[in-house]
Amino acid sequence: MSAMPLKKHARGADREQLRLEFAASAEQERPKLASKIAARRSSREKAGPSPVKTTREKITAETMARAQREISVSEFFAKNRHLLGFDNKRKALLTTIKEAVDNSLDACEEAGILPDLAVGIEQVEEERFRVRVRDNGPGIVKDQIPRIFGKLLYGSKFHRLKMSRGQQGIGISAAGMYGLLTTGKSVKITSRTGPTKQAHYYELQIDTKKNEPTIVTDRTVDVEWPHGTEVEIELVASYNKGRQSVDEYLELTAIANPHTQISYRPPGGEAVDFPRASEQLPPPTQAIKPHPYGIELGVLIKMLHDTKSRWLSGFLSQEFSRVSSRTAEEICAQAKLSPRSQPRRIARDEAETLYKAIQGAKLMAPPTNCLAPIGPRQILSGLLKGINAEFYAAATRDPAVYRGNPFQIEVGLAYGGELGPDASQANSAEAAGPAESNGNGKTREPAATASRVIRFANRVPLLYQQSACCIFKSVIDTDWRRYGVSQPGGSVPQAPMVIMVHMASVWVPFTSESKEAIADYDEIRKEIKLALQECGRKLQAFLNRRRRQKYDGQRRNIFERYIGEIVNACAAIKRINREELRTNLMAMSQKVTARADEEYDDEGRVVDKSKGKAEPASNGDALTSEYGENTVVVGQTTPA
Repeated sequence: MSAMPLKKHARGADREQLRLEFAASAEQERPKLASKIAARRSSREKAGPSPVKTTREKITAETMARAQREISVSEFFAKNRHLLGFDNKRKALLTTIKEAVDNSLDACEEAGILPDLAVGIEQVEEERFRVRVRDNGPGIVKDQIPRIFGKLLYGSKFHRLKMSRGQQGIGISAAGMYGLLTTGKSVKITSRTGPTKQAHYYELQIDTKKNEPTIVTDRTVDVEWPHGTEVEIELVASYNKGRQSVDEYLELTAIANPHTQISYRPPGGEAVDFPRASEQLPPPTQAIKPHPYGIELGVLIKMLHDTKSRWLSGFLSQEFSRVSSRTAEEICAQAKLSPRSQPRRIARDEAETLYKAIQGAKLMAPPTNCLAPIGPRQILSGLLKGINAEFYAAATRDPAVYRGNPFQIEVGLAYGGELGPDASQANSAEAAGPAESNGNGKTREPAATASRVIRFANRVPLLYQQSACCIFKSVIDTDWRRYGVSQPGGSVPQAPMVIMVHMASVWVPFTSESKEAIADYDEIRKEIKLALQECGRKLQAFLNRRRRQKYDGQRRNIFERYIGEIVNACAAIKRINREELRTNLMAMSQKVTARADEEYDDEGRVVDKSKGKAEPASNGDALTSEYGENTVVVGQTTPA
């Protein structure tokens, strides 16, 4: 009984001991705990107050519908002006002049007037320029001026299938919009339609939200010129010389349009004139109807609903080119549709059957009176005016078709002369002249010159996106080594040569709205390669003839060097007339190497020195020429 209280007392002592130990331990941990609390408080102060939780606003279909609105085409291109060629200051200046010049040339040619253009660039501030372009075209009627220069996608060329420089009705109005966005200045237009009428002067701005012109000034003025249009745009830009510049654009425009006279005044420089090299205008073109091979199913369905024809057969023969009444009935029979069917009542399934029957029909290629190619003679005139070379050649292919659209490829080629020496020719055994030494006893090889490719679409130079263009790819894809010209793999030929390629079409397949490169269609690439090969063969004939002339000249030099020794040796064997033998041997050497003395006219034909003109062919119908048709040789000399 007495042991129980002692046990309870022991337990109480243990508890007291534990309490004291816990208190001591807590006293030791108190500084560490205080430091942790202080660190947490400091981090909270640095982080700032905790964010207040907010309730997310509920978005409904009605709320989203209220935010929807129509986007104006002007507003879209104002935010995406790089799509139109205004992605940097230098390019903006080029695009502005290009659009104005293209419109002027189109207007003059449609009116049958030889174009006479005046292009001026005035520097207003460090990065601000005033562009002024005037033509001698027919002018613009008063009511059309605001819409042409103050509204995007407005023009007369988009809905017709006819070759022209402009296509979309965007260019000149987009240039004015860019000037307004960068300087706030209005576009200034002066136009006169005849010598007995007053000129109309407008200052316009474009309302990008509505895609409508805003007229700031409208009045009549007196001008000295009898008819034409002048446009003035002030814009933020950068002017530079060299490649991809305004200077190069106008130079190439003069080459592709030899019937045009251009007076150009660059900023702070002397005026530059590009005289007219031809008095002949391009042949007038005619608008054609779409070809059945070039339409798609959706377009066919829309045409069926919009036509005024009462019968299906009449719709096919009247709305398409190269579809006669007999062919229309055959297409209807193939589609199992009555020729007397009403086009508006054709269902979608029946329209698809009709579309397949059209694509399977045998139809002629579309007419080509819608095209106005430059022509080989005009190409040679342009190259002679703009490029100082030794040999020129040109070729024009027959019209072809892609996606139902007719097109025509032309190629011009200039070689040698001031373009530089050909490294491959200089290093060949037939090349004349001693090799140049670098001072260490080794021969210094002349540097290779990469050929220059100039591209045109409907007579308009293409200066940007060269590597993405079908023309440039076709030049690289052509094997120029077959024609005696050096060419590294996957590159342009290495020779002093300018290669000009022009595509004429009712609808050029550009890769973007800025119209800088042509899309790569198999049909287009095939025609370009064939035209390049034709010019390549002419160049090969020229190079071969020049090599043979050099070879015969070297042979004659060797003959003449040893004729004296031959005469002496013969005289030692037998008594002979030395002078007579020398004269006969000299005559023989000249006869064997007669090619070294040949002279040629500017088309590569052998000139009869006694008559002073080229010899006719044996049949009397044509003049002899080893180079082929449409070739010109300038300043050809007989090689030593």
